[in-house]
This record gives sequence, C-alpha cells and structure tokens, in this order.
Amino acid sequence: MTTLSMKTLSLKTVFATLLAGSLALGAGGAAFAKTDGAGMDPAKFQQRIEKRVDKALTGTTATAEQKAKVTSILQAAFTDMKGTHAQRVELRKSLEAAMSAPTIDAAKIEQLRVEQVKMMDDSSKRFTKALIDAGNVLNAEQRQAFFKVWNERGHGPRKG
Repeated sequence: MTTLSMKTLSLKTVFATLLAGSLALGAGGAAFAKTDGAGMDPAKFQQRIEKRVDKALTGTTATAEQKAKVTSILQAAFTDMKGTHAQRVELRKSLEAAMSAPTIDAAKIEQLRVEQVKMMDDSSKRFTKALIDAGNVLNAEQRQAFFKVWNERGHGPRKG
C-alpha cells in the first residue's frame, strides 16, 4: 500500500472512530438523561456496556482477554463521565435561573456558556482517549467489526 493510501485509510479510521465515539457517548448520555442520571443503577449500566462489547465482538477473532480489556476501558470512561453529567445538570439549572431572573446578566450567561463548552470538550477528550485505548487492544479487522455492530443499536432517529 502506498503512503498516500495508508494516510487516507488512517484518516478514514480516525473519522470513523470519532463518529462511533460520539454515537457511543450519545448512547451513554441517553441512559443518564432519562432520570438526569440519578436513578441509573451503576452496576446495570456497567453490565450493559459489557453486553454491548460482547455483542460487538462476537464473530470476530477477539479473545476473551481483549473483550475484557475493551469493556474495562469503556466502563471506566462512562464512570468518569458520570460526574460530568451531574455538573451539566447543575449548569442547565444555573442557566435557567439566569434566564428567569428579573434582569438578564449577559456576563453570567456567557460564563455559563464557557463552562458548558469546556465540560463538553473535557468529555469528548476523555471518551476519545477511551476509544483510542480500546482500539489499540484490537486489530484493524476487529475494530471495524466492533464499531459496525456497536453503532447498530436498532433505535430510530434521536429526538431532541
């Protein structure tokens, strides 16, 4: 393979991974969004990730050890991001309060917007790191199969 086609393949892989990550992050967020994360049983959520990884890697050459490593990486990422979810909920409440105040404080609202963007960036960085770490556990064929199945959740378009 030429260097140019290797770079193209690498860019395609990176974009596919980022897309898959954003979809997976959305799936995790949807689980917490139902009850603002408060009622979500962490053990059930961890089991859900384990089942999704197992399903996504079934039929591949992935070993039990690889499946366990990928599961652990993704579980840790979602656990880390759960705290961020609570912060986002508080930020939304603060924004609602600022917008409902008798006088609009544009500087306060801008500060809240900046905090929100930083949290989204931090979450994105954390999940992208998890995807890279999980991707490094698998070979290219396994990664392709994993992301194909991982993103086929059978849900219709998200409403929102």
